This record gives sequence, C-alpha cells and structure tokens, in this order.
Amino acid sequence: MSRGSRSSAKSDLPTKPCAVCGRTITWRKKWERDWEGVRYCSDACRRRARSTGGKDDDAALERSLEELLDARAASSSVCPSEAARAVAAQQGLDGEGWRDLMEPARAAARRLVVAGRAQITQKGAVVDPDTAKGPIRVRRPR
Repeated sequence: MSRGSRSSAKSDLPTKPCAVCGRTITWRKKWERDWEGVRYCSDACRRRARSTGGKDDDAALERSLEELLDARAASSSVCPSEAARAVAAQQGLDGEGWRDLMEPARAAARRLVVAGRAQITQKGAVVDPDTAKGPIRVRRPR
C-alpha cells in the first residue's frame, strides 16, 4: 500500500489540546497503548508543566487577557503583548523583560480558544491557533 492511499485521512484521527500551550495533538501510532496519558505536544511543554513558575505565569497571563477583553468593547480585540506587559509589570520585570512572556501569552490565548472563551484573528479574520504565524489579536467569540 502506498502512502497516498491510506484508508484513513489525518483529519479522521483523534485529537486533543496540549495541557500547556493549547496546540492540537494528533494521535500517532506510537501512542496507541497510552493515548489517554499523552498530555503535552513537546518536551518544552512537558518541562514548562513541571516548573512551578510557568504555571503561575500561565494563570496570570490568562487572567490578564480576560481582564483586558472585559475592559474593552465587545467588538474590540487585544494583543497578547498587552497581557505580557501587564504581567511583567506585576512581577517587577524591567525594560524588555515582557518579551520573555510573549510565547506564554500566545499559549494562554490558545488555551482560551480551546475553552471557547476567545478567538484568535489576523487581519480581522479568525485563524486556526495551531497554524497562526506572525502578529495575532485576541477577541471574544462572535
């Protein structure tokens, strides 16, 4: 059987969100015996889950995004950098310290999307959080 004629398409395979970043994890043959135990999309997410500081940052970033969205009009959006800057200010980070929180802020936005509490947009159009590259905005679902 050639690769192109498999009986099941990738879209038919089971998926679930990463517990840390919210990216979609698609079933693989090597996980056949322990699919229920698969929680993370990468070693980096596994390490981040084990670090206690990462959990505090993640929760603070999610709260910050929610607060920013609540403070804006229903039709408005926020940039994840706004949440990163707010959390950095709370933690007393100086200067460009907020930049280290940018990827965790994007991950927090993805988790809000998975929970159904937000949408990620680029140029005003809703995009798939797993494939979005470049600048994104976060808004409430419409």
